[in-house]
Amino acid sequence: MESAVFLQGMGLGASLIIAIGTQNAFLLRQGLLGNYVLSCTLICIACDVLLIAAGVAGMGGLISAQPALLLWIKVAGAVFLLVYGARAALAAWRPGTLQAGAAAPASHGAVVAAAFAFSLLNPHVYLDTVILLGSIGGQQAGAGRFYFAAGAMLASAIWFTGLGYGARFLAPLFARPFAWRVLDGVIALVMWTIAWSLFH
Repeated sequence: MESAVFLQGMGLGASLIIAIGTQNAFLLRQGLLGNYVLSCTLICIACDVLLIAAGVAGMGGLISAQPALLLWIKVAGAVFLLVYGARAALAAWRPGTLQAGAAAPASHGAVVAAAFAFSLLNPHVYLDTVILLGSIGGQQAGAGRFYFAAGAMLASAIWFTGLGYGARFLAPLFARPFAWRVLDGVIALVMWTIAWSLFH
């Protein structure tokens, strides 16, 4: 029984985490650049673990019962995504920013702040991780909710670690400026599409 609930949590968690989103796009780019990958990976995992735990503990019901709070979360998230999408579009447009080593990497503090922003300012994180996972996990009987949450947390840890450190295997492809142009263009489209979808 416990193993079935654990696998259910792991499967649902993986299906929500693996979908292309802002957090994944950010971590993939950091992994390709080799820029503070450990910090970014740990932040993504830690935020996901905390949000899953909060959702299973009942935070999902609290958020869904406060439409005004959810609206402000959406507005803040949309503004952030639009701005970052514009930065990615500019990087795709300007040849001087295409090479991984063409410019000095951002400071550790700036990268850490961005990792937290992508992990916590995207409203879909609350809609999927907190509300959806939380509502399903919270329905499990007895200790089942803990097994469900543990499965979802493990899926998150495996995915983000694989994405952050597996990106290096794509490095030969991204030695070509065109590949960076395509990646930044896709990131811009993902950011803008998610920002648009928040209100439609």
